[in-house]
Amino acid sequence: MKIDVHAHIMPENYPDLKKMFGYGGWIFLDHHKPGYARMMRDDGRFFREIGQNCWDPEFIIQDMDKHAVSKMVLCTIPVLFSYWSEPQHGLEWSAFLNDHLSSVVKNNPERFFGLGTVPLQDPKLACLEAERCVSKLGLKGLEIGTNVNQINLNDPVFYPFYECCEALNIPLLVHPWEMMGEANMQKYWLPWLVGMPAECSRAISSMIFGGIFDKFPSLKVMFCHGGGSFPLTLGRIDHGYFARPDLCAIDINNQPSSYLGKFYVDGITHDPNALRYLISIFGSERIAYGTDYPFPLGDLDHGKFIEEMQDLDTKTKENLFYKTAQDFLSI
Repeated sequence: MKIDVHAHIMPENYPDLKKMFGYGGWIFLDHHKPGYARMMRDDGRFFREIGQNCWDPEFIIQDMDKHAVSKMVLCTIPVLFSYWSEPQHGLEWSAFLNDHLSSVVKNNPERFFGLGTVPLQDPKLACLEAERCVSKLGLKGLEIGTNVNQINLNDPVFYPFYECCEALNIPLLVHPWEMMGEANMQKYWLPWLVGMPAECSRAISSMIFGGIFDKFPSLKVMFCHGGGSFPLTLGRIDHGYFARPDLCAIDINNQPSSYLGKFYVDGITHDPNALRYLISIFGSERIAYGTDYPFPLGDLDHGKFIEEMQDLDTKTKENLFYKTAQDFLSI
């Protein structure tokens, strides 16, 4: 069995959001040729080219069958979070995306699970939509960004949201977006190559140092892209905790590495040695196979490099390919 814990989908069509809400900043789709569309910002700037596998469930299932993927966990594309929007509009947009995702899952229950999105710019509204996602729409959890308008995830403003998720057993997939330093490194695709891993580390570190895993011990959190640069800088982070406790040990009483069993990461490393290192520090029971499908920085060979790692025993591969996902999603 293979459960892809990290894959994306969006609606093929949706209303003109700038016209609907009265201000810009939204993404729209320009279906400029059959099977392809340009994701455009409504000021005319190009964001990304996508194909049919970004919106067509049947097309996605064909890819899954080709690569023996049993189920995919689908969530929206982070640029659609729109945390910058007015809260009520963010709620309406989140509800639209979640209704679409729910319909995809309900029409293909044997192949898909879904993670909803919520307007985290207003945690109270986020809680309302989170509850609707799991109680009425049948989604298995939520996807959130690594920051909310550059506010880190340890901020007390998010405590009510974490309380809600903990009480309802809603797992959170934390996905990088709005990469710090993006404006200063546009060349060479560096926001995606350098910024994304840094964003993942930013989110993990802020939640650890902010005591989130102490305050909400039952909260289930998974960080994308193998935890980004966090694993390889863990020694430095631990050292900083002891070297400058006046700066680092403000809200926790334990060294950062002691929290390794408190959260999950996906296994998108693109490299066997990097995955071996993840396993050595997290354990395979905290790592779930994912792809970031259908985007080019994802694992579009759908775990082939893991399958070919002959030094991994059966139990380890079972954890990576489906058991960790089952634990994270409570399925």
